[in-house]
Amino acid sequence: MRKPLIVSFFISLLLFFSCNDGDILTVEFDFEDTFSQCGDLVFYKTKSDPSESLSIVVNDINFEDLFELTAGETLELTSNSNTFNYRTYSNVSLPSDLFCSDVPSSEVNITQDFDSSNNPSIFTTTLTEDDNDGIPAELEDLNGNGDLEDDDTDGDGIPNYLDQDDDGDNVFTVTENPDYTEADGLANAQDTDGDNIPDYLDTDDDDDGVLTRDEESVDQDQNPTNDIRDPNIGPDYLNKDVFLTVPAVAYRLHTIQQTYTISLVITELDLEILSQDVFEFGELQDSSLSASRTLTPAF
Repeated sequence: MRKPLIVSFFISLLLFFSCNDGDILTVEFDFEDTFSQCGDLVFYKTKSDPSESLSIVVNDINFEDLFELTAGETLELTSNSNTFNYRTYSNVSLPSDLFCSDVPSSEVNITQDFDSSNNPSIFTTTLTEDDNDGIPAELEDLNGNGDLEDDDTDGDGIPNYLDQDDDGDNVFTVTENPDYTEADGLANAQDTDGDNIPDYLDTDDDDDGVLTRDEESVDQDQNPTNDIRDPNIGPDYLNKDVFLTVPAVAYRLHTIQQTYTISLVITELDLEILSQDVFEFGELQDSSLSASRTLTPAF
């Protein structure tokens, strides 16, 4: 199960500038490292105590362009036409959708507004795919060579870390109880026949001589879990006393989960009160960054 690494921390920049009258102006950015998106490429983050916001409106790229990549690739797009704003407010707190309305709320009172235009802003997108089978991707590197693409137990053309059914028995891995825990790893994975091969990698789970995927004498639907001759024991593929065989003719449809991670770095930032060569705006949090694709392996 591959998950992108998301580290939660605070961006804290304490910068001092001399004003014309000799006083010291202190500017502190204290925002979380995630941001939101609204409308046509408006990216923003807000905070309370005190109420402040950072936002950037991008004019020269399309949001859809950030998703034009395949798994394992990294895409970089640079915007050169944009406006960055740092604002302060008299409000005790700010609405979560502050930048999502064409008509600003009359209850929001801006006290200061500083802007910087056409700052080269770099969007970096990565796409992570996973089968969500309950096993961390790094533990599906069976040969231990660091390459997840060449571990394909059932030879169906889908590497194990993307394969919902690692052993090709038409019983999804998550159903075969790999029982992964951080403390014990896969030490407690279900092994019905006690042959030291966990069920999720075993093509004959009950060791009755009939392949699990061929134990479909009740409902021939590429799903052995619903073929049950003895309800007291369970599915036939886990019952060593049932030998009925109906040869499988196809694999089940697989669903591969996709997660996009989009980060933004703003360079050459030049506000009236702040100059910054590189400013890490953070990582986009948006439900649209999760998707999926499906495929059925050739049998």
